[in-house]
Amino acid sequence: MTSPFVSDVPTEQATAAWRAACRAAGCAERVDAVRLAVGEAVGRVTAEPVWALRSSPAFDSAGMDGIAVRAADTIGAAETTPVLLTEFEVVDTGDPLPDGYDAVVMREHVHHTGDGKAELRAAVPPYQHVRSIGEDISATELLLPEGHRLRPVDVAACAAAGAVELVVRRKPHVVVIPTGDEIRPIGTEPGPGEILDTNSLMLAAQAREIGCTAQVGAIVSDDPELITAALRDAAAGADLVILIAGSSAGRDDHTARVVAGAGTLAVHGVAVKPGHPVVLGTVGDTPVLGAPGYPVSAALTFDIFAAPLLAALEGTAPRERPSTTARLARKLASAIGTDDWVRVRLGRVRNEIVATPLPRGAGVLTSLVRADGLLVVSAGLEGHHAGEQVRVELLRGLGEIGRTIVAIGSHDLVLDVSASALRAADPLITLASSNVGSLGGLVALRDGLCHLAGSHLLDPDSGEYTLPYVDRLLGSSGIAVVRLVHRDQGLIVAPGNPLGLSGIEDLPRARYVNRQRGAGTRALLDHELGNRGIDPAQVSGYSREEHTHLAVAAAVSAGRADAGMGILAAARAFGLDFVPVAREPYDLVLRTDTFVDELLAPLWALLERPEFRAGVEALGGYSCAETGRRIR
Repeated sequence: MTSPFVSDVPTEQATAAWRAACRAAGCAERVDAVRLAVGEAVGRVTAEPVWALRSSPAFDSAGMDGIAVRAADTIGAAETTPVLLTEFEVVDTGDPLPDGYDAVVMREHVHHTGDGKAELRAAVPPYQHVRSIGEDISATELLLPEGHRLRPVDVAACAAAGAVELVVRRKPHVVVIPTGDEIRPIGTEPGPGEILDTNSLMLAAQAREIGCTAQVGAIVSDDPELITAALRDAAAGADLVILIAGSSAGRDDHTARVVAGAGTLAVHGVAVKPGHPVVLGTVGDTPVLGAPGYPVSAALTFDIFAAPLLAALEGTAPRERPSTTARLARKLASAIGTDDWVRVRLGRVRNEIVATPLPRGAGVLTSLVRADGLLVVSAGLEGHHAGEQVRVELLRGLGEIGRTIVAIGSHDLVLDVSASALRAADPLITLASSNVGSLGGLVALRDGLCHLAGSHLLDPDSGEYTLPYVDRLLGSSGIAVVRLVHRDQGLIVAPGNPLGLSGIEDLPRARYVNRQRGAGTRALLDHELGNRGIDPAQVSGYSREEHTHLAVAAAVSAGRADAGMGILAAARAFGLDFVPVAREPYDLVLRTDTFVDELLAPLWALLERPEFRAGVEALGGYSCAETGRRIR
């Protein structure tokens, strides 16, 4: 197989083809076995069964502090007919049971008379509070099977059973090779068109996290001969080589050709998204994984292909994450024919786990940083509807998820500042906000998919913000509205305002970047355009959408747009200029029973703190005069 062009091989078929290629190339099925001191073996996988060399406990022992007695001597003891014992021995927990005795009476149940006798007011059965020899471990029994990943409790049990050393698999060794003329080492300042080598850092860390050793090679330029030499050199000393490139069919994507030329190309292109252009093959007797250049694709490719292979080399099963059922917060479309791995945020709302999809671009690394779970839309489905129950693989524990405040709606920097402040004050609290626009947030609240909906929707008929939409979508009963801030909205423009824009009326002569449909900022723009009789079609870039104020500012900062509507704080964050348009309220909408829920109590307390309010106002364009006030 020498074609450089990708195909759509199902994941299971791709894995089987790679395994077959590895067998044909003589790749090792297992890494070597080594002997380690029992105390150094945690995290390793047993290479042979562990048999108990001795019993534990090795003798009958006292299970409680008290006295050792003969059970027969206590027959008839009761509250009304106590028994006085003259023959007994005082013992502590763990002491060998003295010869001739077969039970222990707890210290609290013994009354010493002062003349050397012990009074008992209850009979005891034989072997009460006695740990019999071999109760925990019996000599010669199987303690652990081969292929068991050792935990702290396992090595403790092995030591108790007499083990001093354990035979385990050595750690598989992974070599990561970054390629590309545009790639620069971490710590350097990238120029235009250059990219920091974060993928190598991430993939090596993923390998170490699952118990492997990892080495990152020097960055190799886009020269097939140099890449081939680096690949062959790495393969000579690795159990798996990960070759990072934009392994599609682009003009500088040499991964598939290099693997085919240096060894065997088993697969190029898997029906998985993101991560479609993955390369699977061998060089010499070493498996090779060609990881796509986009970071999310690279990370998921490791999970899907590298982690199972490395676990197999240790002779054990891949580490599985727990999963749960969740209710999908919004519609999720997917292309048929490809397994679609979607990152989601999770929270517990009204006793249900709710999953909110994060941005799905293969280059959006922060979507993995913020993800609480992974949802796989199988190749045979076109997606899922909002409210549908889906299975989610957990990246955080359910306990943490249950302490997450779920906010869906309009984007505002104050929510990010609040999330950071809440976590700093209490590491158990998370505020997770998803940016779907004000209208989308109110709909999510209506459908029971969030705790808070951030909104600043302007009603053009009344001139009021948010409350008319609340009445129409949610009704006036059972709903609370809390003022978060007042903020300045306006046109974010390049430093010095080179086009001399003075307001909305000047947009037809600028390249514009818009917010998405349903966003309050978009509603404000449409209202202002209508007041001036400007057709949106006259605004170049009106159809180009971003989901946050910061994304709008980034587009202007990069010179891809002349102006975009946003908040002053976003303009300041990027060192841009600002043309004021309106001062508006930004509110948090929630159900009244949620308002008094203890989960949100830390948020309400935070909004009252003077230092928090001062920090918000220092961002620029904010007023906290009404912050925390319930307006409904």
